[in-house]
Amino acid sequence: QVQLVESGGGLVQAGGSLRLSCAASGLTFDDYAMGWFRQAPGKERSFVAAISRSGFNVGYANSVRGRFTIARDNAKNTMYLLMNSLKPEDTAVYYCAADLNPLLAAVRTNQNDYDYWGQGTQTTVSS
Repeated sequence: QVQLVESGGGLVQAGGSLRLSCAASGLTFDDYAMGWFRQAPGKERSFVAAISRSGFNVGYANSVRGRFTIARDNAKNTMYLLMNSLKPEDTAVYYCAADLNPLLAAVRTNQNDYDYWGQGTQTTVSS
């Protein structure tokens, strides 16, 4: 059974940092492109960042580029999202997702491409 478990969310002041983790089990982790999405109150879920199977290719939403960094450790079956210079508008539930993909370099920004999802972790940024 595939499981994706996010952790690391919490309450932080504007300008602060957090690191989210996504631990995967029940799958061959390096067969999957991975991504982070978020859903703010009253809004639809949206793309944040994505990383290829190899980890060499990444993509970011314009709103987080330069502040967030996505990474993965295939040996630990874990993906990360380092969030710096956090803003109140970053407040959301953050979800990790996995896409079974034959291409080593593929980076997926469309949530419809993803096969598995975690339960989400709340991140709240106070002003």
